[in-house]
This record gives sequence, structure tokens and C-alpha cells, in this order.
Amino acid sequence: MTIGLFAGSFDPLTNGHVDIIKRASCLFDMLYVGIFYNKDKKGLFSIEQRQRMLTEALADLENVQIITAHDVLAVTVAKQVGATHLVRGLRGSEDIDLEARLDFYNHELAPELETVYLMTMLEWKYVSSTHVRELIYFKTDISKYVPESVVKEVEETFGNKDN
Repeated sequence: MTIGLFAGSFDPLTNGHVDIIKRASCLFDMLYVGIFYNKDKKGLFSIEQRQRMLTEALADLENVQIITAHDVLAVTVAKQVGATHLVRGLRGSEDIDLEARLDFYNHELAPELETVYLMTMLEWKYVSSTHVRELIYFKTDISKYVPESVVKEVEETFGNKDN
């Protein structure tokens, strides 16, 4: 059985994330989507909100399970869930350099795990959670960049009815 783990902060979930998750779900018997705390990012949404947004957006994917993690490495969680592969999305050359550095450590810590890289579809190449958070701050329409579950959460949390 092949099991993948796609880890991220998903703050918020974007259509680029959804694209990678859908494509990765076709490659594995089971795909865990791990909502991880990122110490380098200031979160806009709580873990519970992120989990709710992902659950709704990915409801049609039967072999995808959402999990959460805090203060633990992705390779540790991968071992805990029996993952055979880590899944990573790439938008461009900057991501490739960062992912190569991460892969070095991941492979040192868990040589039995293979990493699979999926290139983001061109239409989502420039979409990032960071930029979506900025659009949310300025009450700008984000509906082109995120699933409906995120638009709904933004409206409920921040009163951004313009989204």
C-alpha cells in the first residue's frame, strides 16, 4: 500500500494546494494532508478553521484524510502514519532550491521515505497563501484563488462580504 503525506500550513488553503492534493490522491492508496504549524509564519486562521476549510474543500476525495501536527517534523508524522512518500508542490525555481535543502534533511532523518514533487499548474503558479492573506486584509475578492470553503470562512471570520 502506498501512502503519501502532503504537509503544509494551509493558511489559507489555495486552489494551487487543492490541485496538488487532487493530483497526488491519484498516485497513492491513501494521502494524508497534514496541517502543520509553521514557526516562521504568523497564522491568520486557527488550526480548527484550517481543518474545517480543508475538510469541506476535499470532501469528494475518498482516499484523503486530514491530520494536524504541532511541534513535530513532517518525517516523524510520516513514520507515525506509515507514509511511504512525502508529497511536495513546486511553483518555480525558488521552491526547487528550498525543497532540495529540505529533502537533504528529510532523507537523512528518514531514508526510507521518498519525496514526490508535483509542479503547480500554470494557472496557480503565482498564487500563495501569503498573498491571499494580504488580499483578505485589504478586503479584496479572493474567490479566484481559493475554494468556496475559504471564502465562506473569511466572510464568517472577518465579515468580508465582498469576497
